[in-house]
Amino acid sequence: MTGRQVVFGFGAHSGIDDGPELVRRVQQADADGLDLFSLSDHPYLGGRLDAYATLGFLLGGTRRISGFANVTNLPTRPAPMLARTVTTLSALTGGRVVLGMGAGGLWDRIADMGVPKLSPGEAVEAFEEAIVLIKELSGGGAPVTYRGRHYQVNRIEPSPVAAPPVWTGSNGRKSLAATGRVADGWIPGHAADWLSERHRTSRPVIDEAAAAVGRDPREIRTIYNLPGRITEQPLSATRDEDGRWIGGSVDQWVEELTGAVLEHDASGFVLFAEGHGAQDIDALARWGREIVPAVREAIAKEDG
Repeated sequence: MTGRQVVFGFGAHSGIDDGPELVRRVQQADADGLDLFSLSDHPYLGGRLDAYATLGFLLGGTRRISGFANVTNLPTRPAPMLARTVTTLSALTGGRVVLGMGAGGLWDRIADMGVPKLSPGEAVEAFEEAIVLIKELSGGGAPVTYRGRHYQVNRIEPSPVAAPPVWTGSNGRKSLAATGRVADGWIPGHAADWLSERHRTSRPVIDEAAAAVGRDPREIRTIYNLPGRITEQPLSATRDEDGRWIGGSVDQWVEELTGAVLEHDASGFVLFAEGHGAQDIDALARWGREIVPAVREAIAKEDG
C-alpha cells in the first residue's frame, strides 16, 4: 500500500458452484499482494453464496488480503447484528475487513425476504442511522442506548474492537450527503469512474456535507469498481463512445490508473470482469503481478 493509501482489489463471483474457483482466486490474490476482494450481497438469490459466511471462510484461509461485501444489503442485515458480525471478523483477522454499505436497491426482492418495504427517503434515513449505530457499538466504552427512527437499542455493550472502515455505494443526493456526514469512503455506482458525469456531480455533494459537520472531505476516500479487459496489445481507444473505460494493455492500464490517483485523487480500484462474471485467473494474475506493482511504483516515485 502506498503513502496515499491507495488500495487494489478484485470483485469475485460468488455463485454456489463457483466455490472452489473462488477460493483459488482469493488465495492467488493474497499471494500476489492485492489489498482486498469483494463479494456481492444478494440474499434473495438462492444460487449465491451468503456474503458474510463466505467472507469469514475466505479470510480464514488467507494471511494479508482484506474482504468486504460490495455492498452490504443492509435491510436484510439489521445494524446491531451487522456490528457484531464485522467486529468479530475484524477481531479474528487482525482488521482485514471493510464494511461496504448500501441503503438497499432491489426493494421488491428485499421485501420478498419478509423485510418491510421502505420509501427511498426512509431507506436513506435507516442507512445513516445504521452507520452511526454500528460505530457506536464498536470500540468499547459504556453501554449504548440509541433512539433512532429505524433503530432502537437499550444498554447494549459495544464490542471492544473498532469498527472497520465504512465505504458506501451511495447514488442519490440524500444518500451521498449521508456518506459525507458519517462514512469513510464512497464507491460510485454503476461502475462510474473519475471522468464520469456521475462522479463530477456526486462527489461535491459528499464534500459539502462533510464540511458542514466539521469533517475534512479529503478523509472520505473514493474507491472505484472498474470493469475492463487486459489485452496483450495496446488498444487504439481505451474508452468507448460514451467515455467509459474498456481496458487496454498493461501499459495503458498503468498510465490510466496512475493518472487517476495523481490527478483525480482516486483511493482505490476493484477490478471486475466484463459482464461481472467470474474473474479470469490469468487476467487476475496480470492485474496483481504486473499492473498493480507498476502503478504503486509510479505513485511512490511521484510522491518522492
